[in-house]
Amino acid sequence: MPEITSQLVEEHNLTAEEYDRILRILGREPTITELGLFSVMWSEHCSYKSSRPHLKHLPTRGAAVIQGPGENAGIVDIGHGWVCAFKIESHNHPSFVEPFQGAATGVGGILRDIFTMGARPIAVMDSLRFGPITERIVSSDRTARTDVALNRRILRGVVGGIAFYGNCFGVPTVGGEVVFEPCYQSNPLVNVFALGVAKQDQIFYARARGPGNPVIYVGAKTGRDGIHGASLLASAEFSGADGQQKRPNVQVGDPFLEKLLLEACLEAMQTGAVLGIQDMGAAGLTCSTCEMGGRGAVGIEIELDRVPQRETGMTPYEIMLSESQERMLLVAERGREHEVIQVFRKWGLDAVEIGSVIEPPVLRVKQHGSIVAEIPNQALTEEAPVYDRPRAIPRRPVPLEPPFPLCSRSGTELAEDLLQLLAAPTIASKRWVFEQYDTMVRTNTVIAPGGDAALLRLKETGQGLAMAVDGNGRYCFLDPRRGARLAVAESTRNVSVTGAEPLAATNCLNFGNPEKPEIMWQFREVIEGMAEACEALAVPITGGNVSFYNETEGQPIYPTPVVGVVGLLENAALHCTPPFKNEGRSILLLGGAPASREEFAITFGSSQYAQTNLGMLWGLPPGVNLDSERSVQACCRRLIAAGLAESAHDLSDGGLAVAVAECSLGRGVGAAVNIPSGGDPRAWLFAEDPSRILVSVPGNLLADAKRIAGEYNVAAEIIGTTGGAALTVWQGGRVLFDIPIASLRIPYETGFERAVEQGSAHEERMPR
Repeated sequence: MPEITSQLVEEHNLTAEEYDRILRILGREPTITELGLFSVMWSEHCSYKSSRPHLKHLPTRGAAVIQGPGENAGIVDIGHGWVCAFKIESHNHPSFVEPFQGAATGVGGILRDIFTMGARPIAVMDSLRFGPITERIVSSDRTARTDVALNRRILRGVVGGIAFYGNCFGVPTVGGEVVFEPCYQSNPLVNVFALGVAKQDQIFYARARGPGNPVIYVGAKTGRDGIHGASLLASAEFSGADGQQKRPNVQVGDPFLEKLLLEACLEAMQTGAVLGIQDMGAAGLTCSTCEMGGRGAVGIEIELDRVPQRETGMTPYEIMLSESQERMLLVAERGREHEVIQVFRKWGLDAVEIGSVIEPPVLRVKQHGSIVAEIPNQALTEEAPVYDRPRAIPRRPVPLEPPFPLCSRSGTELAEDLLQLLAAPTIASKRWVFEQYDTMVRTNTVIAPGGDAALLRLKETGQGLAMAVDGNGRYCFLDPRRGARLAVAESTRNVSVTGAEPLAATNCLNFGNPEKPEIMWQFREVIEGMAEACEALAVPITGGNVSFYNETEGQPIYPTPVVGVVGLLENAALHCTPPFKNEGRSILLLGGAPASREEFAITFGSSQYAQTNLGMLWGLPPGVNLDSERSVQACCRRLIAAGLAESAHDLSDGGLAVAVAECSLGRGVGAAVNIPSGGDPRAWLFAEDPSRILVSVPGNLLADAKRIAGEYNVAAEIIGTTGGAALTVWQGGRVLFDIPIASLRIPYETGFERAVEQGSAHEERMPR
């Protein structure tokens, strides 16, 4: 056994104080295996040691919530004896080191989180962020170097990995978001959101029980891939040279094997012999054993000689810390273990009894009959260190006021501005991405990628489950609390415009180094803003993920909370989508006018227009009135349920002009829009003020629509009509611009693909 030196402790990402704590817990020096167990379980990724005190501020209870934070996934009641399990997770650092496998195994991991609860996964979404793939994009750091070739290569690898795993496994990827900012150049964010359904009486939990009951290892064999993925790859900053050095920490996935594992697990659960089950994700066998024992207030003893291994000579340290994919650990009822093992063998999978539940609440690890590790469960889980780290308000990163006068723009220039926005990779159609995904497998998909949210039909009940994911790091960089409130508001709004009522949310909180007071201040502000919005909009947080240390060479990403929301529509057929369906319909703007002239000058600096068209960043993100937001969403849902709204689309990136263009492009139905006279027309066209939704309504139903809006005290102004083959914008009785739909389609449909594919042949030949 190697000597435990201070250098070895540091290499395990443990502090001297944490090692002293280990000595006190054990009353002796740890074995190398025990040091490894503490290293992964006390890592930021597994222990949440910097975030746990703050996460308690989030609301987690609601009328529909059956399972909140603390399990592999949250669960909500959707009625008729059915439940929905959902969660979002990150695989950020692995996706920079090895984009294809990093993203692929991120999908595999979140799918296991769903089916370990007894739910069959029915959909996946992804929230992706990369460095710029075009040269012209604003950065708060004027010295930042943009490597578009690297960013394109990472993008192609990540999208390819998601497509590979989801398509082979047989789950539709039904939407998401793809965002580009300079701060993500060496820290791409790959957040994956998955959803599944189960009968309410068939939920399973990751808890061991019954001393003497067998502990069974199922799935793939254990290899050396992924060792220290949680403690070193996901819980530490990168340096420029880390990419190649950390490739061995990235797992390798096999989606075909995971499909077998899914079917075998669900079938084994039906036997009634399975008492508890957990996937081997971060920290592998270590996490699954000590957490299952800890939740059940019992212990687990395993014999490593019995663990299926695909490599020879593996040490206890390697076996316990491996993060090889497609593996599960379950506890069966003694005397019925043969029923479980038989199911997995039928599916061609390893199923081996490797230990048993024991009464002492410890994790006991043996090899060749000798104990190589024995640690109290609580020491690895609930009693892991918790830090209330210092917080400090950072200096303002950019000016509050516009750095130059916002000069007036002619109608021709405004038309050019809109075309430029539609071509921007963050706004342009993501067809290049989602055409690589199977979006219709299992035939539940009602609203596919391209809408505000996805909608899945639950065949058994006729209900619709909506899911949306959203976040804006630029907003949170300028004001974390405002940005977090906006993220919750937009994600719930995206669900509401389908007609579904938001039920609950999950979050993925992506930040820099928590040891820096400025980062912890951002984190706390985001939590507070998110809590305020979730309370006001009645969407409790049922679980999620915190990803810290998203920094390379000291440069952090923007604080980027990503919010996934699930909503319920009692009749999936009564849904709405963004495209205008017919000519001669009135276009209603729910939520009213943009901010005042003074507010516009400050908040316009956070917009996509300021970044794309002006190359600048200043000011604050828009403020959101959560009472108004709640009313606007409820009004929109009511209009859809009453059959009054033929289309519905929220206003977000690019503002009103982009929203109307997207509605027109869907089916080629144009529009004429009239904006009020006076002031800068960009305030109406491109400002991104929240709590606004566009709906199209037949003329004979207009009075009913306005009456319902009045009941909710929501402004509902007629701003135009649908029809024609162009987008025409009027102001003060004159045409500002008139753009044929065909001319809008070219930048919108080709902008993203051209940016990705530009120079791709040369880039693929570059050394990696």
